[in-house]
Amino acid sequence: MARFHRYQVFTTMKETGLVPVFYHPDIKICKEVIQACYQGGVRVFEFTNRGDFAHEIFSELSKFVNSNFPDLILGIGSVIDAGTSAMYLQSGANFVVSPILKKEMARVCNRRKVLWVPGCGSLTEISKAEELGAEVVKIFPASSIGGPDFVKAIKGPSPWTNIMPTGGVSLDPENLKSWFNAGVTSVGIGSKLITKEIIANNDFQLLEEKTRHGIQTIRSIKSKA
Repeated sequence: MARFHRYQVFTTMKETGLVPVFYHPDIKICKEVIQACYQGGVRVFEFTNRGDFAHEIFSELSKFVNSNFPDLILGIGSVIDAGTSAMYLQSGANFVVSPILKKEMARVCNRRKVLWVPGCGSLTEISKAEELGAEVVKIFPASSIGGPDFVKAIKGPSPWTNIMPTGGVSLDPENLKSWFNAGVTSVGIGSKLITKEIIANNDFQLLEEKTRHGIQTIRSIKSKA
């Protein structure tokens, strides 16, 4: 069961501004990645449901995080149906992220006070998601939908909307600046943070440093906004 209320998850997402997005079939690598990101300052981490037996890996990671990093909020991403949502909630997911908008998922998550982050690609979808209780919406792939300009356009008529772009977000200071100046609440970063080279070389010290630098950059940008 979730250890964090949905408002705690939202607040932490907003405070740190960076949510790593990652999947790997090797539990040892997953633990190393989570530890490096945590030591770099991350407090919200999204594991993605993208491989066979991903739920078994997540269950072990949930126990690992609870024992070693009790203030780290672990959630699940790439979920597209209510049944899978329920399965991961039973394994301890503290939030559920989806690339699509599915009202049945909202019902499952809302019933247990768990943060649900649906994928949206228009203001109509965003409005529907908010009607269903979404505190944060995901735009994906963010760069293809319209990038920071899309966020600016949405925030005009809907300034209360909290947006987390994923896909096309990098640690480049100018890229991060464009997103946060446009009004995003946080950003999800996958392979631009946890690169193939880092995994291949087991260079988790580099991952920690990149994570720390990314969070510091985001804080600097937000302080000047």
